[in-house]
Amino acid sequence: MKIETIESIDEFENLRGEWNRLLQSSDSDCVFLTHEWLATWWKHLAEGRRLAIITVRDDGELVGIMPVAERAAQLSRMMPRVLELLGSGLIGSDYLDVIAARGREDDVMAALAEHLTARGLMLQLSQLRGGASGASILADHLRQRSWSVSEAKLNVCPYIDLRGHSWESYLATLGPTVRKNINRYLRNLPKEFDMRVESARTPAEAEEALEIAIDLHHKRWSAAGTSDAFQAGLVVEFHRDFVRLAAEKGWLRLLVLRLNGDAVAALYGLRYARTFYFYQSGFDPAYNKQSVGATTMGLSIKSAIEDGAEEYDFLHGSEEYKYHWAREVRDLTRLEIHPPQTSAWIYKRAIDLNRAARQMAKRVLNRA
Repeated sequence: MKIETIESIDEFENLRGEWNRLLQSSDSDCVFLTHEWLATWWKHLAEGRRLAIITVRDDGELVGIMPVAERAAQLSRMMPRVLELLGSGLIGSDYLDVIAARGREDDVMAALAEHLTARGLMLQLSQLRGGASGASILADHLRQRSWSVSEAKLNVCPYIDLRGHSWESYLATLGPTVRKNINRYLRNLPKEFDMRVESARTPAEAEEALEIAIDLHHKRWSAAGTSDAFQAGLVVEFHRDFVRLAAEKGWLRLLVLRLNGDAVAALYGLRYARTFYFYQSGFDPAYNKQSVGATTMGLSIKSAIEDGAEEYDFLHGSEEYKYHWAREVRDLTRLEIHPPQTSAWIYKRAIDLNRAARQMAKRVLNRA
């Protein structure tokens, strides 16, 4: 096994083909680990981190990738220098992981554990799929080298298992009220309006449709509170770049619902491998009575089934509306892994105390 560290953007870019081929041959395969998503994240949202991707090769063949960056020490949070997964933070990358060729996981993680032990940096691996993952195998190898590992549940991802379903058979699994309502919306809207559903898939269509989705998302949340999505300029620039790449790869599923020519709802989705990922949506509150948001959601699920998707993933968040459609959930977790040195133990205690103090302050402020 040969370990290399990728520290320049040119080296990162040159890995694109090998990266995606390895990802597709792994059990970690998902859109948020593709080179397109993570390289675009690095371009716009690196926030002062230092690129430190670790690759594992066996006789020249790429068999493992630990897609990480090094964050400098943050004294205000009592956080030492730490390796974090690319894609971490506010962009909403779910199912991040350490990537290994299927069947080679143990060998790859053992090699990574040996390399990481020599470096001695803390690992903070967030947004992991609950249960078995490359990161959890790596954690087991580091435990054997006397590293301390703590795991925390961060969130849940509701999802729909679409295998074997037609649109009609899926509807039959829903509660009678939801089923009755969605059928009524789909029946009545074309009677009351000139209804048209557009699906942006080409790069040219993607740019215009994304701006519509962002505008409708802001309209929806200006009437109902706040949302972190599409607030920061760098996040918007990230999506402008990424939707073009996603369209070129055939992954983009950006739906726009028009009534009498006006864009009234939009849903930003991605179809990758066997999964349809629901990323974000928005609608015009002036059409609340027409339930255009629920209608667009139903149309996206119907489209996913017709497109041959085996799963519709709502990604992180336990919002009530997701459970109108989904019955199953999976956890998202975080692993914090500390090397065995005494200084690492001191930092771990400081991080725990700092985190507890912030949680206490949040509870006090919420009660005020």
